[in-house]
Amino acid sequence: MTADSPRSAGSGTVLDVAALTIGYRNGSTAVEDVSFTVGAGEIVGMIGESGSGKSSVAMATLGLLPDSARVEAERLDVAGTDILDLSERELCAIRGSSAAMVFQEPMTALNPLIRIGEQISETLRVHGERDRRVRRARALELLRLVRMPDPERRIDHYPHQLSGGQRQRVVIAIAMAAHPRLLVADEPTTALDVTVQADVLDLIRDLRDATGMGVLFISHDLGVITELCDRVLVMLRGRVVEEGPAASILAAPNHPYTQALLESIPRASIPPRTPLRTADFVR
Repeated sequence: MTADSPRSAGSGTVLDVAALTIGYRNGSTAVEDVSFTVGAGEIVGMIGESGSGKSSVAMATLGLLPDSARVEAERLDVAGTDILDLSERELCAIRGSSAAMVFQEPMTALNPLIRIGEQISETLRVHGERDRRVRRARALELLRLVRMPDPERRIDHYPHQLSGGQRQRVVIAIAMAAHPRLLVADEPTTALDVTVQADVLDLIRDLRDATGMGVLFISHDLGVITELCDRVLVMLRGRVVEEGPAASILAAPNHPYTQALLESIPRASIPPRTPLRTADFVR
């Protein structure tokens, strides 16, 4: 890739997290002393089982944790702005423009009573575009950008009229509307079948290449993480237990938990075994 390519054009760090700790009023600690960065044009994967703290980290990067959460950090810098002490109004200005988020379940992220074109248009309005016709034209461009089939017709559909993969494309279109420098994707393919999942991963990779944005991609699936990501963070019980290039993690994991995750990836080649016989199930 050349120095003039979109991926390398936005050089620098788009997310810088130092000594992040997240606790709750009930005394529990979800995240403890987590530090990492995401560079422009880089896809960083964060993996861990449910309850490992990875979604809490994702929500903290956009100031979306509930009031019951206690967030402490030496630094929580998003696209050049430390968000730790920002007001809700200041955080709203950053969400969508500097950083955007794609959630796991698109049906809950979209309003079921509003056509998808209007939902994309509303995001554009919030970020300053007042002309309705311009917003609709831009919404159509965004649907084409995320490879929505037949976008001229789909733009007037409601979410329930779309497939799960198509709804996730709408959510990604909304996230991309204001040209964010950082995209946080929290398990965006979990609810999708394998074929659609691959299409969404290709889309995220292509959008990264085209725009130079950084991506924090969260998953519990090491196979997905190593396929998509440049670098991997492995979380266990609220801490990062291993970090490194995806290829290195895949070739030689150091932590026992990472090794167990790697062993859980289905293999394409299955060793031959003795065929099952009906008699084996008959008593």
